[in-house]
Amino acid sequence: MFEFSQIGLRLGGSSGISELMDDLGQALAHGGSDIKMLGGGQPAHIPAIDARWRERMEEILRSEGEMERCLGNYEPPRGNPAFLQSLATMLRQQFSWDVSPDNLAITCGGQTAFFFLFHLLAGEMADGRKRKILLPLVPEYIGYANQSVRDDLFHAHPPRIEHTGPHEFKYRVDFDTLSIGDNIAAICVSRPTNPTGNVLTDDEIARLAVMAKDKGIPLIIDNAYGAPFPNIIFTEATPVWNEHIILTLSLSKLGLPGTRTGIVVAHPAVAAAIANMSAVVGLANPNIGQAIVRPLFESREILRLSNEVVRPFYIEKSQQAQNWVREYFAERFDYHFHRSEGALFLWLWFPGLPITSRELYERLKARGVLIISGHYFFFGLDDSVEWRHRHECLRMTFTMPAEIVSEGIRIIGQEVERAWHELGKK
Repeated sequence: MFEFSQIGLRLGGSSGISELMDDLGQALAHGGSDIKMLGGGQPAHIPAIDARWRERMEEILRSEGEMERCLGNYEPPRGNPAFLQSLATMLRQQFSWDVSPDNLAITCGGQTAFFFLFHLLAGEMADGRKRKILLPLVPEYIGYANQSVRDDLFHAHPPRIEHTGPHEFKYRVDFDTLSIGDNIAAICVSRPTNPTGNVLTDDEIARLAVMAKDKGIPLIIDNAYGAPFPNIIFTEATPVWNEHIILTLSLSKLGLPGTRTGIVVAHPAVAAAIANMSAVVGLANPNIGQAIVRPLFESREILRLSNEVVRPFYIEKSQQAQNWVREYFAERFDYHFHRSEGALFLWLWFPGLPITSRELYERLKARGVLIISGHYFFFGLDDSVEWRHRHECLRMTFTMPAEIVSEGIRIIGQEVERAWHELGKK
């Protein structure tokens, strides 16, 4: 009906993340028990965590004037001052990071934080240069892929694949071939990595941080699933920050995705710029998540809940899903899964899969199983280089109720086996 601009076409068109969120929303709203929703990043409803949020909401309602301030007032675009102070104090005392409220900025969710950061640092510069974000290891988070308002913002580097056990592998940063050109504005990783559950080691993070510092650019670490909260990490990983690192945190995977509360920890100049961008785009950020969680920062309860409730819950869910993969896939076809080191997903690889992961997605969707085709997560690579691996993978979540995850994995196995049988008949 109307003509869209280039920016409108880029942001308003179909994308992997819009497909993912539409499937998620439709399934949760209308799907009923017949839909096996294994595709989204929806955190599980952990009873003890949900109960704590209910308690906090009731405390806010009982506290005179707090509900009115939370719902009826604009906060500064940087965030609620008391929230920022309590978080800065916790990070400083718990990890000895030299952090003050000047190093912090709140955004309307982590997705918004990365939209701001990528456009703050990369794209066309004042002198006409065009700079990109380096992804030193793909597959990487689907939500980054379509955030550029103009040219493609990403330059991705393929990983080294290491087989770590029967039907198990791990992606590692290939430092032997990784280089940082003068057109790189920042290095970006997620830890744990969405989609694979990969946790970059302390050594990998340290090496990337040194490379970034030597080039005078930041290392951005997406910590949506990481330590200190929600700490959905199943291996050893040391939280790290300094003024050459931009760390993003989120309340979503604690069980508060509806509050849309992202947190940027950065050099004061970066944090101030993010706050200014929040003011331009949305005036201020949501208050409710900050109000709910602030006392938990002050008491350190946030760390206890993360370590004693959230992390063990997801470790059990991950191990359970892996057991079902081994049971239902058995030796019927070749398969591997990425070593599950964190986050909410299993990353499945079917070497030599006769159909693409996109075709597998459509077949599974027709049977009421929603997953995400792996090809979406390999953006930023040189398209002239054919790499079949990126069409042989899929991401599934294990956060749904056990019977849904179990049945979904069983159907995935059936559809992969069917694809191989069809090939044999040709």
